[in-house]
Amino acid sequence: MAGKVGFIGLGAMGGPMALNLAKAGFALVVHDIDAAKTEPLKAAGAEVAGSAEQVAAAVTRTIVIVETTAQAESVILGPRGIVDGAGSGHVVLCMSTIDPFAARAIAERLAARGIAMLDAPVSGGTGRARSGELSVIVGGEPAVFAACEDLFGAIGNRSFHVGPLGSGLAMKLVNNMLVQVNTVAVAEALVLGVKAGLDPRAIYEVVRVSTGASAAWELRVPRILAGDFEPGGTIDISYKDQELETAFAKRLGVPLLLANLTQQVYQMARAQGLNKQDGAVIVKVFEKMAGVTVKPD
Repeated sequence: MAGKVGFIGLGAMGGPMALNLAKAGFALVVHDIDAAKTEPLKAAGAEVAGSAEQVAAAVTRTIVIVETTAQAESVILGPRGIVDGAGSGHVVLCMSTIDPFAARAIAERLAARGIAMLDAPVSGGTGRARSGELSVIVGGEPAVFAACEDLFGAIGNRSFHVGPLGSGLAMKLVNNMLVQVNTVAVAEALVLGVKAGLDPRAIYEVVRVSTGASAAWELRVPRILAGDFEPGGTIDISYKDQELETAFAKRLGVPLLLANLTQQVYQMARAQGLNKQDGAVIVKVFEKMAGVTVKPD
């Protein structure tokens, strides 16, 4: 599909994603409630709009990546939202991680106005957002997915159409749940090993080539060893996603044992004031209980 592309939400993930679209040659119209976040896009040639409504009125496709379900509903359906500016045939790409049932309800409201929607959350973190190597996980009509593959190709290096609308979000919640559970297991294992007198660097090297290896091990342990907890994704965002996971499971009648236990560990980290730091900081919860420090001197 030709024409300008709208982009709403220029935070830690959205900002780099929008810049990659600009670098790929897409003409952008952008908006964020924090005007300062629009400056890098303006410097890259994007137009800046004062509302979601103004964005949608100027483009044929609008990407939304905000933090919560309530924010997505407001941006898309609220006063001066996308629905007020978009014409028939417009496509909304909701790339926020939100409640799948809410996403379906939003899509129904849009469909009544002739506006199509995809749920298209991304995975890979801020590093891959900057490098354009995200995975894009999409639910919605196949023809709409096909019409937006050019955008997915500029944002990531893999795109998956996994089913009808809501399926992308369901898949994202499954993936996030695994990462969160694994992160807690990584922290526990490191603290156990250090308490037993093992060198944490040796633990890392042995496990990474053994059966305990995982993506969470490779992602989290180097940061823990370096004491680097600058946020990629924060504890607060992970906790928000855990709320989505457990609520979604309840509606489907699925018991989640480890996910619910893991959420309590994240809540412990929040209670310790670690909520704005990277997920790797979970190790500090176990360090405090065990009386050891994993980071080498």
